Amino acid sequence: MSTPPLLVTCGLPYTNGPCHLGHLRTYVPADMYVRYMRRAGEQVVFVCGSDNHGTPIVVSAEQAGVSPRELSEKYHGHFDATFKRMGVNFDHFGMTDNPTNHKRTTAIVESLIKNGYVYKQIVHQAFCTRCKRFLPDRYVEGICPHCGTPARGDECDQGCGKHLEPGEIKEPVCKVCSTKAEFRDQEHYFFKLSSFKDFLLPYLDSVKGTTNAKNYAIGWIKEELHDWCITRTLDWGVKFPGRDDLVVYVWVDAPIGYISFTEEWANKEGTDWKQYWCSTNRVTHFIGGDIIYHHCIFWPALLKGAGYGVPYAIVASGMVKVDDHKFSKSRGYVVWTNEDYLDKGLPADYLRYYLLSYTNHTKELNFSWKVFGERINNEVVNIFGNFVYRTLFFAHKEFCGIPEGAVDPAITAEIEKTQKNVDIFMQDYEFKGAVDAVMSLAAFGNAYIQSNAPWKLIKTDRTAASNVIKNCIQLVKALALIIEPVMPEKAQECWAMLGYSDAIASHPISEAVKEVRTAGIPAPKPLFAKMEDTQVSELDNLLQKRVTEANKKMEKNPIITIEEFQKLEIKTGRILAAEPVPKSNKLLKLQVDIGNEKRQIVVGMQQFYKPEEMVGKDVVIVTNLAPVKIFGVESNGMILAAGDAASLLVPLKPVEPGTKIR
Repeated sequence: MSTPPLLVTCGLPYTNGPCHLGHLRTYVPADMYVRYMRRAGEQVVFVCGSDNHGTPIVVSAEQAGVSPRELSEKYHGHFDATFKRMGVNFDHFGMTDNPTNHKRTTAIVESLIKNGYVYKQIVHQAFCTRCKRFLPDRYVEGICPHCGTPARGDECDQGCGKHLEPGEIKEPVCKVCSTKAEFRDQEHYFFKLSSFKDFLLPYLDSVKGTTNAKNYAIGWIKEELHDWCITRTLDWGVKFPGRDDLVVYVWVDAPIGYISFTEEWANKEGTDWKQYWCSTNRVTHFIGGDIIYHHCIFWPALLKGAGYGVPYAIVASGMVKVDDHKFSKSRGYVVWTNEDYLDKGLPADYLRYYLLSYTNHTKELNFSWKVFGERINNEVVNIFGNFVYRTLFFAHKEFCGIPEGAVDPAITAEIEKTQKNVDIFMQDYEFKGAVDAVMSLAAFGNAYIQSNAPWKLIKTDRTAASNVIKNCIQLVKALALIIEPVMPEKAQECWAMLGYSDAIASHPISEAVKEVRTAGIPAPKPLFAKMEDTQVSELDNLLQKRVTEANKKMEKNPIITIEEFQKLEIKTGRILAAEPVPKSNKLLKLQVDIGNEKRQIVVGMQQFYKPEEMVGKDVVIVTNLAPVKIFGVESNGMILAAGDAASLLVPLKPVEPGTKIR
């Protein structure tokens, strides 16, 4: 039986923001793997696309005043162009909102229904009485039912990391208007994930990939498997079969995008997509560490339930830190791929090298501009680039090119050893090990040319010097061929300096030991430019400025001590009367019972509440503020409210006016 073709995918970038360093931690290693496997003789298809559905995109589109499709198309184009600038070349880059994915998602959901893996159930879902709509996923925030940490509607993103089903979150609040939500009944559809435990455990035991993905997923399965709600109350997305009021959950149609993108590629190429997805396959997913659960548990079960083949390998990367801090856009610890790097004229190959060589793929990557500069200068420039340039410069100067003579078997053996080591590392998804092996060969070359000193030898034995340079050029050729998956642009430049005019990517890795031919070569130039200290400082200063500005924004609510907080006297009150303040279209004058007395308080809420709506409400008041006059009316206290829409803070349970808040 012939080996199935290899299909490689990457986790889909979400189209509500630009590309950053965290994205590249997945895409660059996947591209390296694809380039290597192709040149090792594999038939490989590399597909990806943008993830266009879900509540975050709807929220972002509403804020930007555009349609979700418009926002998706904008960032889809951005990611497509950015990946190409980084040398990440997909065979097809699709959109999950395209008709192919709508059709494929509908077909798979219908298969799951037919096979008995989908059922409907009444869900107590958060509903905003002000916005008058159910609140799916990121439209709602509250408290995680598992660990008590503030969480968003679909995931405990600040605490235990658990997936949250609709209706699970406690103390729900509408993210749009900050109104306290209430729970109402609504019919939704669930996928019987709990039925797949006996399938998933042996599957994960045999699936290829990285151990962090497998071990994490096995731990979840052994703990407990819950059925997944696979519908949401949104207009944007793939309609659930037979329902106009529900769309499928984004984590259903997003991974199905892998299949639909393969279909779109196959249609262009005139081939059959089913050979990649039905029965036995070699689908290899490259993903970030934050979506292991979805790809190792939910996705294989979904495929199994619908009658498709399951993934062959799942390769999960470690997380990213910036300057020893957790990666955070809101706190400024972020490096934007275009704005901070490519648009500065920095080579994509430098960043590719750093991402692939800094640490093991499954470990945490800590980005620092200082370390970046040091690694590029000490390794790429001083080891690899130095050996290539000094070899080719001497060859061009003394021999006008590549001299005659046979390559020393010891040199060939060293190259073969490197090839073998690189192949072992690549088959095990150990990308740092592969890069280190190539750099060891470059270091070997530097030591060889230094110890044999052809610049001295040529004065007494030109033939011997010629042999040394022939050996060195063989090493340069091998280095160019093997480093190409890591630094494709610089490898091509090196290939041209050896006198070749074709694409290095069209040559198999095995040609590294094929003896370099005698030929003239052009005058070489340094392959790499050093990162100057001033350049590194400028880049680091940009990052630090961003962090400082983010901190200033966060310091609008400065940190105070518990002693300072205790100086505030905060009590509950009940509004007895409310009327507009004359000559003001914003102010209301309230009479409030705070237990031992009645207070007059002026509030800027006329545009949000009618006076009669305020009467009888229990509210929260700061009672020890100095009295002030507003529009000539005395105000003796402050009623607390949240957000631009002045959502009143109210007690969850009935309390007497004057009850102290602590």
